[in-house]
Amino acid sequence: MRSRPVLVYDGDCGFCTTSARFAKRRVRPRCDIVPWQFTDLHALGVTPERAAYEVLWVTPPGAVYGGAEAVAKALLSAGGAWAPLGAMLLLPGVRWGARRAYRVIAALRHRLPGGTPACAVPRRS
Repeated sequence: MRSRPVLVYDGDCGFCTTSARFAKRRVRPRCDIVPWQFTDLHALGVTPERAAYEVLWVTPPGAVYGGAEAVAKALLSAGGAWAPLGAMLLLPGVRWGARRAYRVIAALRHRLPGGTPACAVPRRS
């Protein structure tokens, strides 16, 4: 069993890669940050389709959180000034807005700085 959580992102997406680098340098969550393309997703209990669809936070016991909730978990793990922001994203009234904002950003990530056509999120069936 892993001893640290894993934050899984889309390594083919420039916007996602830039965000992951920012997290490593500035936020410094207590986790491993890895692109899904170079990760044993089966061992993490997630599918390539889900990993391509949203950022994932996988706990050592195997609980998987996606999207805005994954971001909140990463912020909480970083502690310091980031933890209250992570906690706020999980509040009932804020959580809905965070999920919606995440989906909008994910849908437009190919148009954001660093994004390319390869960043476009596949439609979920």
